[in-house]
Amino acid sequence: MGPRRCGWWGPAALAFLWGAAAAKAQEDPVHLFSEVLFCQEDYPFSGLSQTLDDEQLFWFDFLGDAWHPHLPDFQPEVQNRTSKEQIEQQNSICQQVLDILTNFSDTYVMMPEAKGIPQVEIFTLRPLQLGTPNTLICSVTNIFPPSANLTWAHHDQAVTQGVSTPQIYPVQVLDFKLFSYLEVTPQEGDIYSCTVRSPRDKFSTVAFWVPKDPIASELLENILCGVAFGLGILFIITGVVLTLMARAASKTE
Repeated sequence: MGPRRCGWWGPAALAFLWGAAAAKAQEDPVHLFSEVLFCQEDYPFSGLSQTLDDEQLFWFDFLGDAWHPHLPDFQPEVQNRTSKEQIEQQNSICQQVLDILTNFSDTYVMMPEAKGIPQVEIFTLRPLQLGTPNTLICSVTNIFPPSANLTWAHHDQAVTQGVSTPQIYPVQVLDFKLFSYLEVTPQEGDIYSCTVRSPRDKFSTVAFWVPKDPIASELLENILCGVAFGLGILFIITGVVLTLMARAASKTE
């Protein structure tokens, strides 16, 4: 018996959404906090993520059976996440739904499977300075189903050291997003690539990055000093003008 597929709907998912608005809902924007659990037959077989306005806050590692913050600053809030017992119950329900949908698809109708073509982009975390440590970020959007193999390469040679790839997480448009981080020290002539491929696809999506228009460290320092000096002069002139206006107003009275 071959691998089961869930037809056009891809993975099964359970979503819990909360809209949080300020007192004046008509004036202030509404922020959406969501917790989405999905299950599927490709790796990762289960996933759970909490997001705020499409930005990941926390994700659950099913292999390690633990919550992880997207940013270190969120670590103190890990203990307040959904309990492991609730997650186990929700994942069990998700698996049951997946089995029902799969059996229905296999028994009654074979529908086309919904798929997204990954969109890949690479950029640096900080302004580019040759010879200075930096972080390359590979941003992958339009992932569906939420299963993708991401690899880094430098001059066509695979890179595994200094790589950090958190779990895929959902966004509001029934889509999934993935980020991967690579610690680098950019040099002239570098060519980095980020390759993404879904398990059931025969093609890959690749993005390349080369150092372009780097800012020399001395030049960057001069620019920052110049900006600071210009702002200082502007504040002085503004202070003088306000002082003269205040004196003129007092004489008029």
